[in-house]
Amino acid sequence: MKFGSGERSKVLEEFLQQVGGFGIIDGGLATQLESHGANLNDPLWSATCLITTPHLIRQVHEEYLEAGAEVLITASYQATIQGLESKGLSTIEGEALLRRSIEIACEARDNFWKKYAEISDGSVEDAQIPNCRPVLVAASVGSYGAYLADGSEYSGDYGPDITLQTLKEFHRRRVQVLADSGADLLAFETIPNKLEAQAYAELLEEDDIQVPAWFSFNSKDGVNVVSGDSMTECASLVDLCKKVVAIGINCTPPCFIHGLIISIQKVTKKPILVYPNSGETYDAVRKEWVASTEVSDADFVSYVRKWQELGASLIGGCCRTTPGTIKAISRIMNKRYLATIEEA
Repeated sequence: MKFGSGERSKVLEEFLQQVGGFGIIDGGLATQLESHGANLNDPLWSATCLITTPHLIRQVHEEYLEAGAEVLITASYQATIQGLESKGLSTIEGEALLRRSIEIACEARDNFWKKYAEISDGSVEDAQIPNCRPVLVAASVGSYGAYLADGSEYSGDYGPDITLQTLKEFHRRRVQVLADSGADLLAFETIPNKLEAQAYAELLEEDDIQVPAWFSFNSKDGVNVVSGDSMTECASLVDLCKKVVAIGINCTPPCFIHGLIISIQKVTKKPILVYPNSGETYDAVRKEWVASTEVSDADFVSYVRKWQELGASLIGGCCRTTPGTIKAISRIMNKRYLATIEEA
């Protein structure tokens, strides 16, 4: 979808109208990259593929589109300028990789639209395909904890030396670069505490970022974000920011989503998004996911209707979910696009 500068704030609103009120976010990027042989044992995690195997990122994006995804989240979650510089890249090279993450997602979208045009066999004019099969590209912004690569995005404990100003200066240039790179949205993901949410919101206002944003928190108890800050308080803070067009939850076990949606609804009328993980938990010491309340794709999808009924407008998957998960969500949401692809 392409919008003029005066229409960008309405990109999500128009998208949801086009897809019938409910959109599908993609699933776990790192999980699928690893299934194709990528070695992500690196502080940059999935972002290391921006350097080593960008073609795999494009492939995974396309796999999610074919599974029914309507929102692609870029491979920039752990791609901070500071983290890239620690790998020996210059600031210019780091910023170029951030832009490249957006380009790769846009290329995957264009490839998918071309395939969709071939499948339609002239029944849909090429110019109308983006409207018939809308796809948004969301530029991922990971937390400060993701940069630390020590699991602190799952605790929100950054220590006493990390202040609001520290976080704003850490994220500022990265947000500016991603906002100017052609993405439809900024996706502030896995936000673990109220302080970082405040830093993001103030950055958007201070720098007059024109790309609309969503804010997505993570929780381990269904009531608070992982730091212990109240989900309701965090959502209330974010709701005040006019640059934010959706609020939600990601990388959280499916069993906690119900209560969190209710908490968010108390303080906002903005669209709510949910893209839980598989139910496993992350062991920061062993740097691996450990089975706990893991659910199958069938079990995961059994929650989807309830999330829709509660008011979630955007639904997808996070860590340890796959194109199979997204395909199952697409089917239960009765998306016609998936049937078109499967019939081809």
